[in-house]
Amino acid sequence: MNHRPRQLALDLVQPLRPSLDNFVVGGNAEAVAALRAMAAGGGEKFVLLWGAEGSGRSHLLRAVAASAASCWIDPETREPAFDPALRIYVADDVDRYDAGLQQRLFVLQNDVRAARDAVLLASASAPPGRLALREDVRTRLAWGLVYQLHALTDAEKEQALRTHGASRGIELSSEVLGYLMTHMPRDLSTQIAILDALDAYALAAKRAITVPLIREWAQAPA
Repeated sequence: MNHRPRQLALDLVQPLRPSLDNFVVGGNAEAVAALRAMAAGGGEKFVLLWGAEGSGRSHLLRAVAASAASCWIDPETREPAFDPALRIYVADDVDRYDAGLQQRLFVLQNDVRAARDAVLLASASAPPGRLALREDVRTRLAWGLVYQLHALTDAEKEQALRTHGASRGIELSSEVLGYLMTHMPRDLSTQIAILDALDAYALAAKRAITVPLIREWAQAPA
């Protein structure tokens, strides 16, 4: 019987649930410190994170949103977002907002500013001044802290994988790390989830994690 290869990122491997603790900081220490303060109920009222795809924007937004009662601007509902019972408001990928969502964001920005405890965390692919948005929305996105997120270098990703492997008693060879970096999904959370799945597979087979074992696992029946 022929079996399709494992669909690593989508079907079988579940990335870690985003948290501030499992985010590998790299060159983003100041931004993460500001988000920790926001999640703890303090810090700035407005924070905007911007950076290229893969820099960790969505991971950080989900991590902060999970820390308290929160609300995401939902492109599907178009309903007013503000609720006095909620503290954290999240607006992801604001540079993709159409006119209707920009109006919702504008109203939300004003509501959050007027509320005592509410905070707004937003993300974009560029700083406010370079976003193709309404001027009043761009201005409000710069009301608080604005941080550029820097993607991890390959060396930082490899070190994070080594550290995670060591926490599970796994010593990863340079060959294995190179294979993971070149043949598997590039985002670190998925890489770590793959490593966890490989560890379970290797333990069941009573073998070490090697490139041949990874290839075997990737082709095993789903």
